[in-house]
Amino acid sequence: MTLEYAVRIERLAEADGGGYVATVPDLPGCMSDGETPEEALRNVQEAIASWIEAASAWDTEVPRPSPPLARVG
Repeated sequence: MTLEYAVRIERLAEADGGGYVATVPDLPGCMSDGETPEEALRNVQEAIASWIEAASAWDTEVPRPSPPLARVG
């Protein structure tokens, strides 16, 4: 079963190192970054897998993805 979580990508200020940060609102603390939005999105996929793996190991419930607000395409 594949779970599709919404990801929020935001630009980081140059004072914070620049690049982009990707966060997953449904998974508290789940985030990653990258030099480009695409890299941040690729990197956060690994963070999602690690978050779910850790939650399973700690016998913590894994939240279901929130329903999408809109679909593009």
